[in-house]
Amino acid sequence: MSRGILVLIGVLALIAVVAFALVGKYNSLVGLQEGVDGQWGNVENVYQRRADLIPNLVNTVKGYAAHESETLEAVIRARAEATKVTVEATPENLNDPAFLQRFQQAQQGLSGALSRLMVVAEQYPDLKANQNFLELQSQLEGTENRIAVERRRFNETAQNYNTQIRRFPASVIAGMFGFDKRAYFEAQEGSEKAPEVKF
Repeated sequence: MSRGILVLIGVLALIAVVAFALVGKYNSLVGLQEGVDGQWGNVENVYQRRADLIPNLVNTVKGYAAHESETLEAVIRARAEATKVTVEATPENLNDPAFLQRFQQAQQGLSGALSRLMVVAEQYPDLKANQNFLELQSQLEGTENRIAVERRRFNETAQNYNTQIRRFPASVIAGMFGFDKRAYFEAQEGSEKAPEVKF
């Protein structure tokens, strides 16, 4: 073989190795991005579960505490706002920290309204003894725990993805193909303080 053919084969082999490496890295980033999007679906799922429990909870409380209409209406409004923001959620919005903050604020508004509803429920012994209310309350507590778990998993998945798109050479591929950083859930302001418990 002539020297020119060997050089050509060497260059073609080098190009093939680089191309395979780039394709492999691109596919890896696609997999990580899909992982973040899939985990976001899990987050939305548990928030939807909570939203689905609320009408039954409100109706149960309404039967015992009909004159607490202001609190009941606040829960309904907060649920509507949280649902509206959830509907606006798309994978592209996950790149926008302002959207995720708006999503969190809507969900925190709903959590606050539910907390006020539970305080109202404490004032009605018959309601607290109602089996349907107790079951709904238990399901809601379980859902709140699931929300915390799924948010943590989302942050871990987003962190892994964000780390990968910032590392070289993946950062070059990420820049070329539009792999953008994903926002994180952040702790609610004031959450570093222990809640005050009164009996």
